[in-house]
Amino acid sequence: MTMQGCSHSHVVTPLHVFSLRSTSNMSGTAALAALRAAARACQLATPSFTDEQAAQGLAVANELRARFLPPSSSAQAASPLLQLPAELLPIILSCLDTRDLARLAATCLLLWRDAPSPPPPPRAIGPVETELRSRAKAGGLDVGSSLPEGATSWLACLLKRDRRDAQMRQVPLAVGANRSFIVVDKGGRLLHGRSTPVSGQAVDPDANPNPPTPVSSMQDIRIVSVATGCDHNLALSAQGEVYSWGSGCLNGAGIGALGHGDEGARAVPTRIESLSRIERIAAGCGKSAAVDEVGRLFTWGRAAFMISVDDEEILVPTGLGYEFEFEGYQLTPKRVEALSQDRVVGVAFSIDFTLAVTDAGAVFCFGFLLYGELVGLGAEEVHTVLPRRIEALAETRQRFVAVAAGNNHALALTEEGDLYGWGHEAGANGHGRDQRTPQLVAALIGRRVKLVYAQDDSSCAVTDKGELFTWGTSSADIGKFTPKRVDGLSGVEIAAVATGLAADADGVVWAFDQHPALGFGASGPDAAAVPTPTPIPMLRVRVVNSP
Repeated sequence: MTMQGCSHSHVVTPLHVFSLRSTSNMSGTAALAALRAAARACQLATPSFTDEQAAQGLAVANELRARFLPPSSSAQAASPLLQLPAELLPIILSCLDTRDLARLAATCLLLWRDAPSPPPPPRAIGPVETELRSRAKAGGLDVGSSLPEGATSWLACLLKRDRRDAQMRQVPLAVGANRSFIVVDKGGRLLHGRSTPVSGQAVDPDANPNPPTPVSSMQDIRIVSVATGCDHNLALSAQGEVYSWGSGCLNGAGIGALGHGDEGARAVPTRIESLSRIERIAAGCGKSAAVDEVGRLFTWGRAAFMISVDDEEILVPTGLGYEFEFEGYQLTPKRVEALSQDRVVGVAFSIDFTLAVTDAGAVFCFGFLLYGELVGLGAEEVHTVLPRRIEALAETRQRFVAVAAGNNHALALTEEGDLYGWGHEAGANGHGRDQRTPQLVAALIGRRVKLVYAQDDSSCAVTDKGELFTWGTSSADIGKFTPKRVDGLSGVEIAAVATGLAADADGVVWAFDQHPALGFGASGPDAAAVPTPTPIPMLRVRVVNSP
């Protein structure tokens, strides 16, 4: 194809530019390249086009459409220009005078700037994306109509969201040491209440004197998990943000368990700015922890304390997982670097030690240990600052998936549903005696445990059939030292549990003997009287399968 110079004396007309019959022997790629080269030359010449030449260019547009595009429908025929290659449309329009441009705009709304564009045709959505959208909606997540910033695919975006929801340890119930509790309802709203009854008070099964109340400042934030310590609370949002509130104090001493960089209290849940993309949270007495989406463990709060042994002051770690040179507090979340080669999937606090479990199934312990030989320390050495793997559990050659800890006892759950316990007799290790090395809890052998929980001197376990077992002691009553099924919940499939509260598979929350947190009913004249587990009216929480 021969091109003439682009000048006023030798004007390149549209007919010259678009004489493409000579390209009939070219490949499609070569023809398109020639077309683009012609378009560039034409663009240089457009200032000198006459009205006649512009009309010729418009006529040639139909020829181009017939040559490069399939036959159009009658609706498409009204605007053939819109079906041209994108680089040609500005060239053609530049050839038209004001009158012709006005006529064209009047007959095609897509070319009229001030007119609203018609909605685009619905995007085809496959069955996988449909299912992912349904899951997100059921979880209370508004996926919106536009992709999040940085995302290029709805399917990839929703798959990542669903994976994160599945990996999150979604905990809808938590009960504090002072028996206040927080729950997450089915819509992801955060609610706060106070457990009942107080010791010595009777409960009217038809009344609920302390109904949970929505936390007004959090009503626009979807919460998936909650945790309580002695005097503070944590909440995890669906976006992976952590909120804390309470005093963060132990026996009146400020310890920074709220994670905001100071020792002050917060009456209103406040976001911990340094944490993002978090999937799990935990709270203890003066300590807090968070695990992010890549398995990094962060801890903060009370770091160490001094004890006197044979007139010698010894600095004892409380289980934050890193070195401290003096008695003090970690006021903001700090990563546990000693576990940087491991992906942490669970964490549990005792008063003075911490348990962590990894995706490889290993269990680590750090802090002040009742039995130092658990981690290879020996009876005389009872503390370890940095995480140490519990070799007695490693020797079982089982993969552990969850841990729990009380004041002086610990529990570890395998992926096969076997539960190991160890710790002090007065705790709730499940053996009814002091147990210095982890052993299978005999009362639960043959039952596949799927969920384990511990707090203070009490423990709970839920089997794959939804049966709830509890054991331990309380400040008011001597309870059972070995697991016993809560008969008042027979026939109810339990899916989540905390001290004195349990949620069934439908999200109904049951209160059971909340003061001793055992569920066996009154055991003495001064005991808290909840004869049978009682549902809390009008309260429904979202429950998911445990990890």
